[in-house]
Amino acid sequence: MVMVKGPGLYSEIGKKARDLLYRDYQGDHKFTLTTYTLNGVAITSSGTNKGGLLLADINTQLKNNNITTDVKVDTNSKVYVTTTVDEPAPGVKAIFSFITPDQNSGKVELQYLHELFLGLISRLTLLLGISPNVMLELAFTTSDLITSLTLNDKGETLTASYFHTVGPLTNTAVGAELTHSFSSNENSLTIGTQHALDPLTAVKARVNNYGKVSALIQHQWRPKSLVTISGEVDIEGNRKKCQDWIGCRSQAMT
Repeated sequence: MVMVKGPGLYSEIGKKARDLLYRDYQGDHKFTLTTYTLNGVAITSSGTNKGGLLLADINTQLKNNNITTDVKVDTNSKVYVTTTVDEPAPGVKAIFSFITPDQNSGKVELQYLHELFLGLISRLTLLLGISPNVMLELAFTTSDLITSLTLNDKGETLTASYFHTVGPLTNTAVGAELTHSFSSNENSLTIGTQHALDPLTAVKARVNNYGKVSALIQHQWRPKSLVTISGEVDIEGNRKKCQDWIGCRSQAMT
């Protein structure tokens, strides 16, 4: 068992499962290129083919000690700015974000991490802005397994997730996330896996209970420069369309 030592584990709580299931995925065809300057500034350019339209954005990430600032500009001339401050006080993380020209988009998020016992972690998040929200998360971790239980949306949504490393040498892992909405009494389940084909190429896949299957391949074509291609198939939606088409055709023939 890996003993948790305070806030240092914050970035691991639930994040690995979310990265496995959602990071770099795009329902439409997407091309992403990430490069780094000599002084360590990350620049990511992406283009998405959506409904015949090409949408693009450029994201720059700057790091200075415990402060990280992300600036993204999209094709609609909107600028997204997020600044994260790690450890302004013991166990505390602060996140400031806003969108221009939207003057009402400013938000301040304060997160507090505290070790309870035997690797059990509690996290309290307070989000101040247009819609205040409180989130409480409990997590348990071992050397190859991370599980978490999260209550958010003012107590309206309960989410359970897990991330399990099954092949450390090939970065092979499986994960799942189950979300229950108390207001609608609906459940959402997503499961996924990842695997490194070689030291420079990785693949990921996921499926949810709505019949949507997604996959991506990511290749590092030079040091710290990545190309990611992803796609999605709506099996349930295509099946329904096929049934509707067959039904309409049968009616027309009769």
